[in-house]
Amino acid sequence: MSLQAIALVFLVTVSVGGVAWVFLFPLLSGEKAAEQRVGALARPEPARRQAARGPQRARREQLEETLKEIEARGRKVNRPSLSVRIARAGLDWSKQKFMVLSGVLGVSVFALVLLVGGGLLPAIALGFAAGGGLPSWLLSYLRKRREAKFLQHFPDAVDVIVRGIKAGLPLFDSMKVIVADSDEPIRSEFRAILETQAVGMPLGEACGRLYDRIPVAEANFFGIVVAIQQQAGGNLSEALGNLSKVLRDRKKMKEKIAAMSMEAKASATIIGALPPLVMLTVFITSPDYISILWTHPTGHFLLACSAMWMGAGILVMRKMINFDF
Repeated sequence: MSLQAIALVFLVTVSVGGVAWVFLFPLLSGEKAAEQRVGALARPEPARRQAARGPQRARREQLEETLKEIEARGRKVNRPSLSVRIARAGLDWSKQKFMVLSGVLGVSVFALVLLVGGGLLPAIALGFAAGGGLPSWLLSYLRKRREAKFLQHFPDAVDVIVRGIKAGLPLFDSMKVIVADSDEPIRSEFRAILETQAVGMPLGEACGRLYDRIPVAEANFFGIVVAIQQQAGGNLSEALGNLSKVLRDRKKMKEKIAAMSMEAKASATIIGALPPLVMLTVFITSPDYISILWTHPTGHFLLACSAMWMGAGILVMRKMINFDF
């Protein structure tokens, strides 16, 4: 018998054996009977027992639906529009005003670079960066600064609500005290909650909207606690008191992380600033020695490569020393 015939017989035998293993082994080994016994034991509970657990299960399902809605809203606000980004930065500009100011800034930088003799391509690049990148960076900077101010005073605002509820005030009136006595941006954010609730929106949903304007975890926690309490009931002062403790612990942890990472940030700053400082020192002491970098095409190429590698190194160091939790 040839080698091909032997291989063909082997493959056919393996195929038939595999099919027989799949279909006959569960019957012969008793695996199918075991599955039937497990299915009988895992049969749904009797109707009487299900009815007895009906209210508890309905409450749990209601809480699960509330958490799913809040999580879906949290994923949605991760892709904000331009108008939302402007509002988060604390500006009252319209989208058209922001775009006009960005265009004016880009054109001004473009014209300025041309007037000083920088060339067409550098003028286009700098104008595009000034008109598109600088306004976006400004919005991001203002948003982060506003969020930092909010987180600094938010635990105190929650404590005011807790003390007001323990004194017998409703949640709505406790928030009025915050609007009257707190600083920005706490005052404006709680005023927005009260105004939203005044037009007919439930207070739990109005508090959940806080995360849309201040996309930080602490605001999301507050919205979840109030929304669940409004739908499922419970001791709101105790829940908000626990939330206040969590917020203060998170604030302490963030400050501790900032203190522990300060040495690494200082080292990264020195390492990143050292090459430009050395270059400036050499230029001051021996300008003819280093001037070949911007007077010769090879020097231009080396400067471009150096800038690229320096940028990559700075980004890597920034990623290593920035902690999120």
